Amino acid sequence: MIFLKAINIETIEELRSAVQTAIELEHSTIPPYLTANFTLVNTGNDEISNLIGSVVGEEMLHLSIACNLLNALGGSPVLNQPGFIPTYPGPLPGGVDTGLTVPLEKFSLDLIKNVFMSIEEPENPIQIKSMAMAEDSMTIGQFYQKIKDKIGKLESEAKQKGSTIFTGDPSYQLTFAKFFPEKLLFPITDEDSAIKGINIIVDQGEGTDIDPFVNPEDTMEEEPAHYYRFEEIYKGKTLVKDPSATAGYSYSGAPIVFNEKNVPNMKENPKMADFPKDTLAYQYSKLFNFTYTCLLNSLHLTFNGQTDQINESMGLMFSLRLYAGKLLATSYPNQPGYVAGPSFEYVTNEDLNDSDTALLAQKPS
Repeated sequence: MIFLKAINIETIEELRSAVQTAIELEHSTIPPYLTANFTLVNTGNDEISNLIGSVVGEEMLHLSIACNLLNALGGSPVLNQPGFIPTYPGPLPGGVDTGLTVPLEKFSLDLIKNVFMSIEEPENPIQIKSMAMAEDSMTIGQFYQKIKDKIGKLESEAKQKGSTIFTGDPSYQLTFAKFFPEKLLFPITDEDSAIKGINIIVDQGEGTDIDPFVNPEDTMEEEPAHYYRFEEIYKGKTLVKDPSATAGYSYSGAPIVFNEKNVPNMKENPKMADFPKDTLAYQYSKLFNFTYTCLLNSLHLTFNGQTDQINESMGLMFSLRLYAGKLLATSYPNQPGYVAGPSFEYVTNEDLNDSDTALLAQKPS
């Protein structure tokens, strides 16, 4: 379980700061989940890949909801600075030291159990003993509850003065029905829509302490919350409702088989600086990271008034996957038996030379 540093929210500025932290937290899980999923491509593990992909898609939804919320509160989401990207391996944004180090590495059942399930673990996981909470800390669920509570308090105070805390420009609100259904990604303009958006984030991530499945109102199909989706992968069986079980469900459905044979042996936690500059691994790493940086810049514009940029962002996401494939098909320099992999680092235009720019213009294939 991730524990966040306890925060004090008293003012609208502190509320906006907390929501920016939420944006950073929702983004921070995407690179490790994507990296593991990249290593499953064309390995015969489509069912596992689809489960992880569904979680990644919802983390992108949560990022979008949090950005809409910050815009609604009159803030400005920041996604295009080097510090926005966590250092991997390392803790996630806003966390306290619980010993959980999040890496970038190939898919494995140990990674699912020890990292991904720890990231998504709810305060009271069903039939699973919870970790003792660190002093002066809070769970992710408690973090979002504090944001909801403060929204209610500050909005009530504002209404008494004939005002509102929802002062953002409505045109900055992102909807993208082509990718996210309107019932899940919608304009946030008042307290009710803000609370609804936060509830979707928490429900999809954690479920409740009595039901591991996402509320039907918060999903397009019946599915477990993220923690339990990862546990399906680890246990190798789908989660099903089971009246004969103590809690009313069990991991006794269709098998989810992991075939380790074809998973590329990616060197964990690669860094662009570790590759000699005359190697193909360095070139692909630089282009992957430049594309990733362009994606963050595009998303920054998307959530700061240029909502049409979302189409450009989607194209960059596709290119990111193609460059990841190039890396995973490239030997890791000076490390026999390993292949390269994505490092998710911030790269600027100044870091590219003319040959890099020409190759980037060709697009990966």
